[in-house]
Amino acid sequence: MRGVDRSLLLTFQPGSATASRTPTAATLPAAVLWDMDGTLIDTEPYWMSAETELVEAHGGVWTREDALGMVGSSMAVCARTLRTRGVALPDEEISGFLNARVAAGVAAGIPWQPGARELLDELVAAGVPLALVTSSFAVLAEPFARAVGVFDVVVSGDEVTHPKPHPEPYLTAAARLGVDVRDCVAVEDSRSGIASAHASGARTLAVQLLAPVEPLDGVSITDSLRVVSLDVLAAMAAGQVVDLRSEDARAAER
Repeated sequence: MRGVDRSLLLTFQPGSATASRTPTAATLPAAVLWDMDGTLIDTEPYWMSAETELVEAHGGVWTREDALGMVGSSMAVCARTLRTRGVALPDEEISGFLNARVAAGVAAGIPWQPGARELLDELVAAGVPLALVTSSFAVLAEPFARAVGVFDVVVSGDEVTHPKPHPEPYLTAAARLGVDVRDCVAVEDSRSGIASAHASGARTLAVQLLAPVEPLDGVSITDSLRVVSLDVLAAMAAGQVVDLRSEDARAAER
């Protein structure tokens, strides 16, 4: 994990004394700020399929590597990149096509990432405010938020002036919740999202799922939300940097 001071890292083990603490309301984050696509729900395959369909319909080629490069990108960046592959359409038509395809996929059933729904429920039970902070447009974010029914605030990609990797989305979420962003934990899976959350001042947890991430100094990391618990979030809120990856994942980087 490039750029991380290992002397600050704590490794949480299920069942350990550290992991078994029951945090109090005073020790939990002021709020948890969640990315949507790829972090909470596995929509990236829908985005990749839609991008491929659109590029191929215009006679171009779109590879898996191209699609991975778009993970976490704003719609403007995505549209600009697709035009370089022959999609001669304005931003509005490109975003409309992609959003419609992804919405149809999600409508068939919310594709939760493992452990995501359970962790949201634990946070709600503990009284921790939640925000959804996504690069997706409101046409996708709002229906998801309504269906889930746990988010106090939604910040979508089409309502900010400066999308991720700029810190504006996370600063906006914290301001709407009435909390100091430095007392919040943000959960992200993409380079641009991690950069946005970290730049805002939030304690940031990078979730390495689909695409490799290179967290910044002071950013915690996990390879599954299943191992993220309230005590882990409390530790992060207290300023600790944690590494929750499996032994195999940590060994692979050495």
